[in-house]
Amino acid sequence: MADQITRRSLLTAAGAIAIVPATALAQEPAKAGPTESLFIRDYPEPDFKPSWKKPQINRAMVTDFVIYAHSNLDMTKKLLDKEPMLINAIMDWGAGDWESALGGASHMGRRDIVEFLLEKGARIDIFCAAMMGQLDAVKSFLTLQPKLIDSRGPHGFSLHFHGQLAGKDADKMVAYLQSVKKIELKPNPFVKPPPPL
Repeated sequence: MADQITRRSLLTAAGAIAIVPATALAQEPAKAGPTESLFIRDYPEPDFKPSWKKPQINRAMVTDFVIYAHSNLDMTKKLLDKEPMLINAIMDWGAGDWESALGGASHMGRRDIVEFLLEKGARIDIFCAAMMGQLDAVKSFLTLQPKLIDSRGPHGFSLHFHGQLAGKDADKMVAYLQSVKKIELKPNPFVKPPPPL
């Protein structure tokens, strides 16, 4: 005669079945990813408490969007269609190296992607304006806040670096920026060579 199933053996077997899938998942290799730096307040906690009523946009999706915006217009459009709120999402690559899709497209000199993002409502900044050759806008930014000449964009790229990517307006942009603050200009790896004659 077969062994009788007791309540205890049934619960033990059911528990083991429920645990196995979780154990199997736990054995998958962990993906390397960002970690937050240690933070302990040494000041009073703010009185305002955020309610967090809506979920945050997925970090992997933000990362993908910013990466694609460096060089792939089609994927940038696809992801923005999927999640329109990505337009001003910003990724922290670590140690405060903040970058938006617009910032990535700007320092790569991708005018096509920049124009698309601006048309969709991305917030222009001085680095983007410099890359787009918008000399009047750059002058206005620097008149409003002269210290911006020393500010750094994503990955530490300077305003002068972005100005070198201004296409046909690069010489005027760089000359103006050099008149505000002269720096040693290094060759910009993202400047496209002129078309052959």
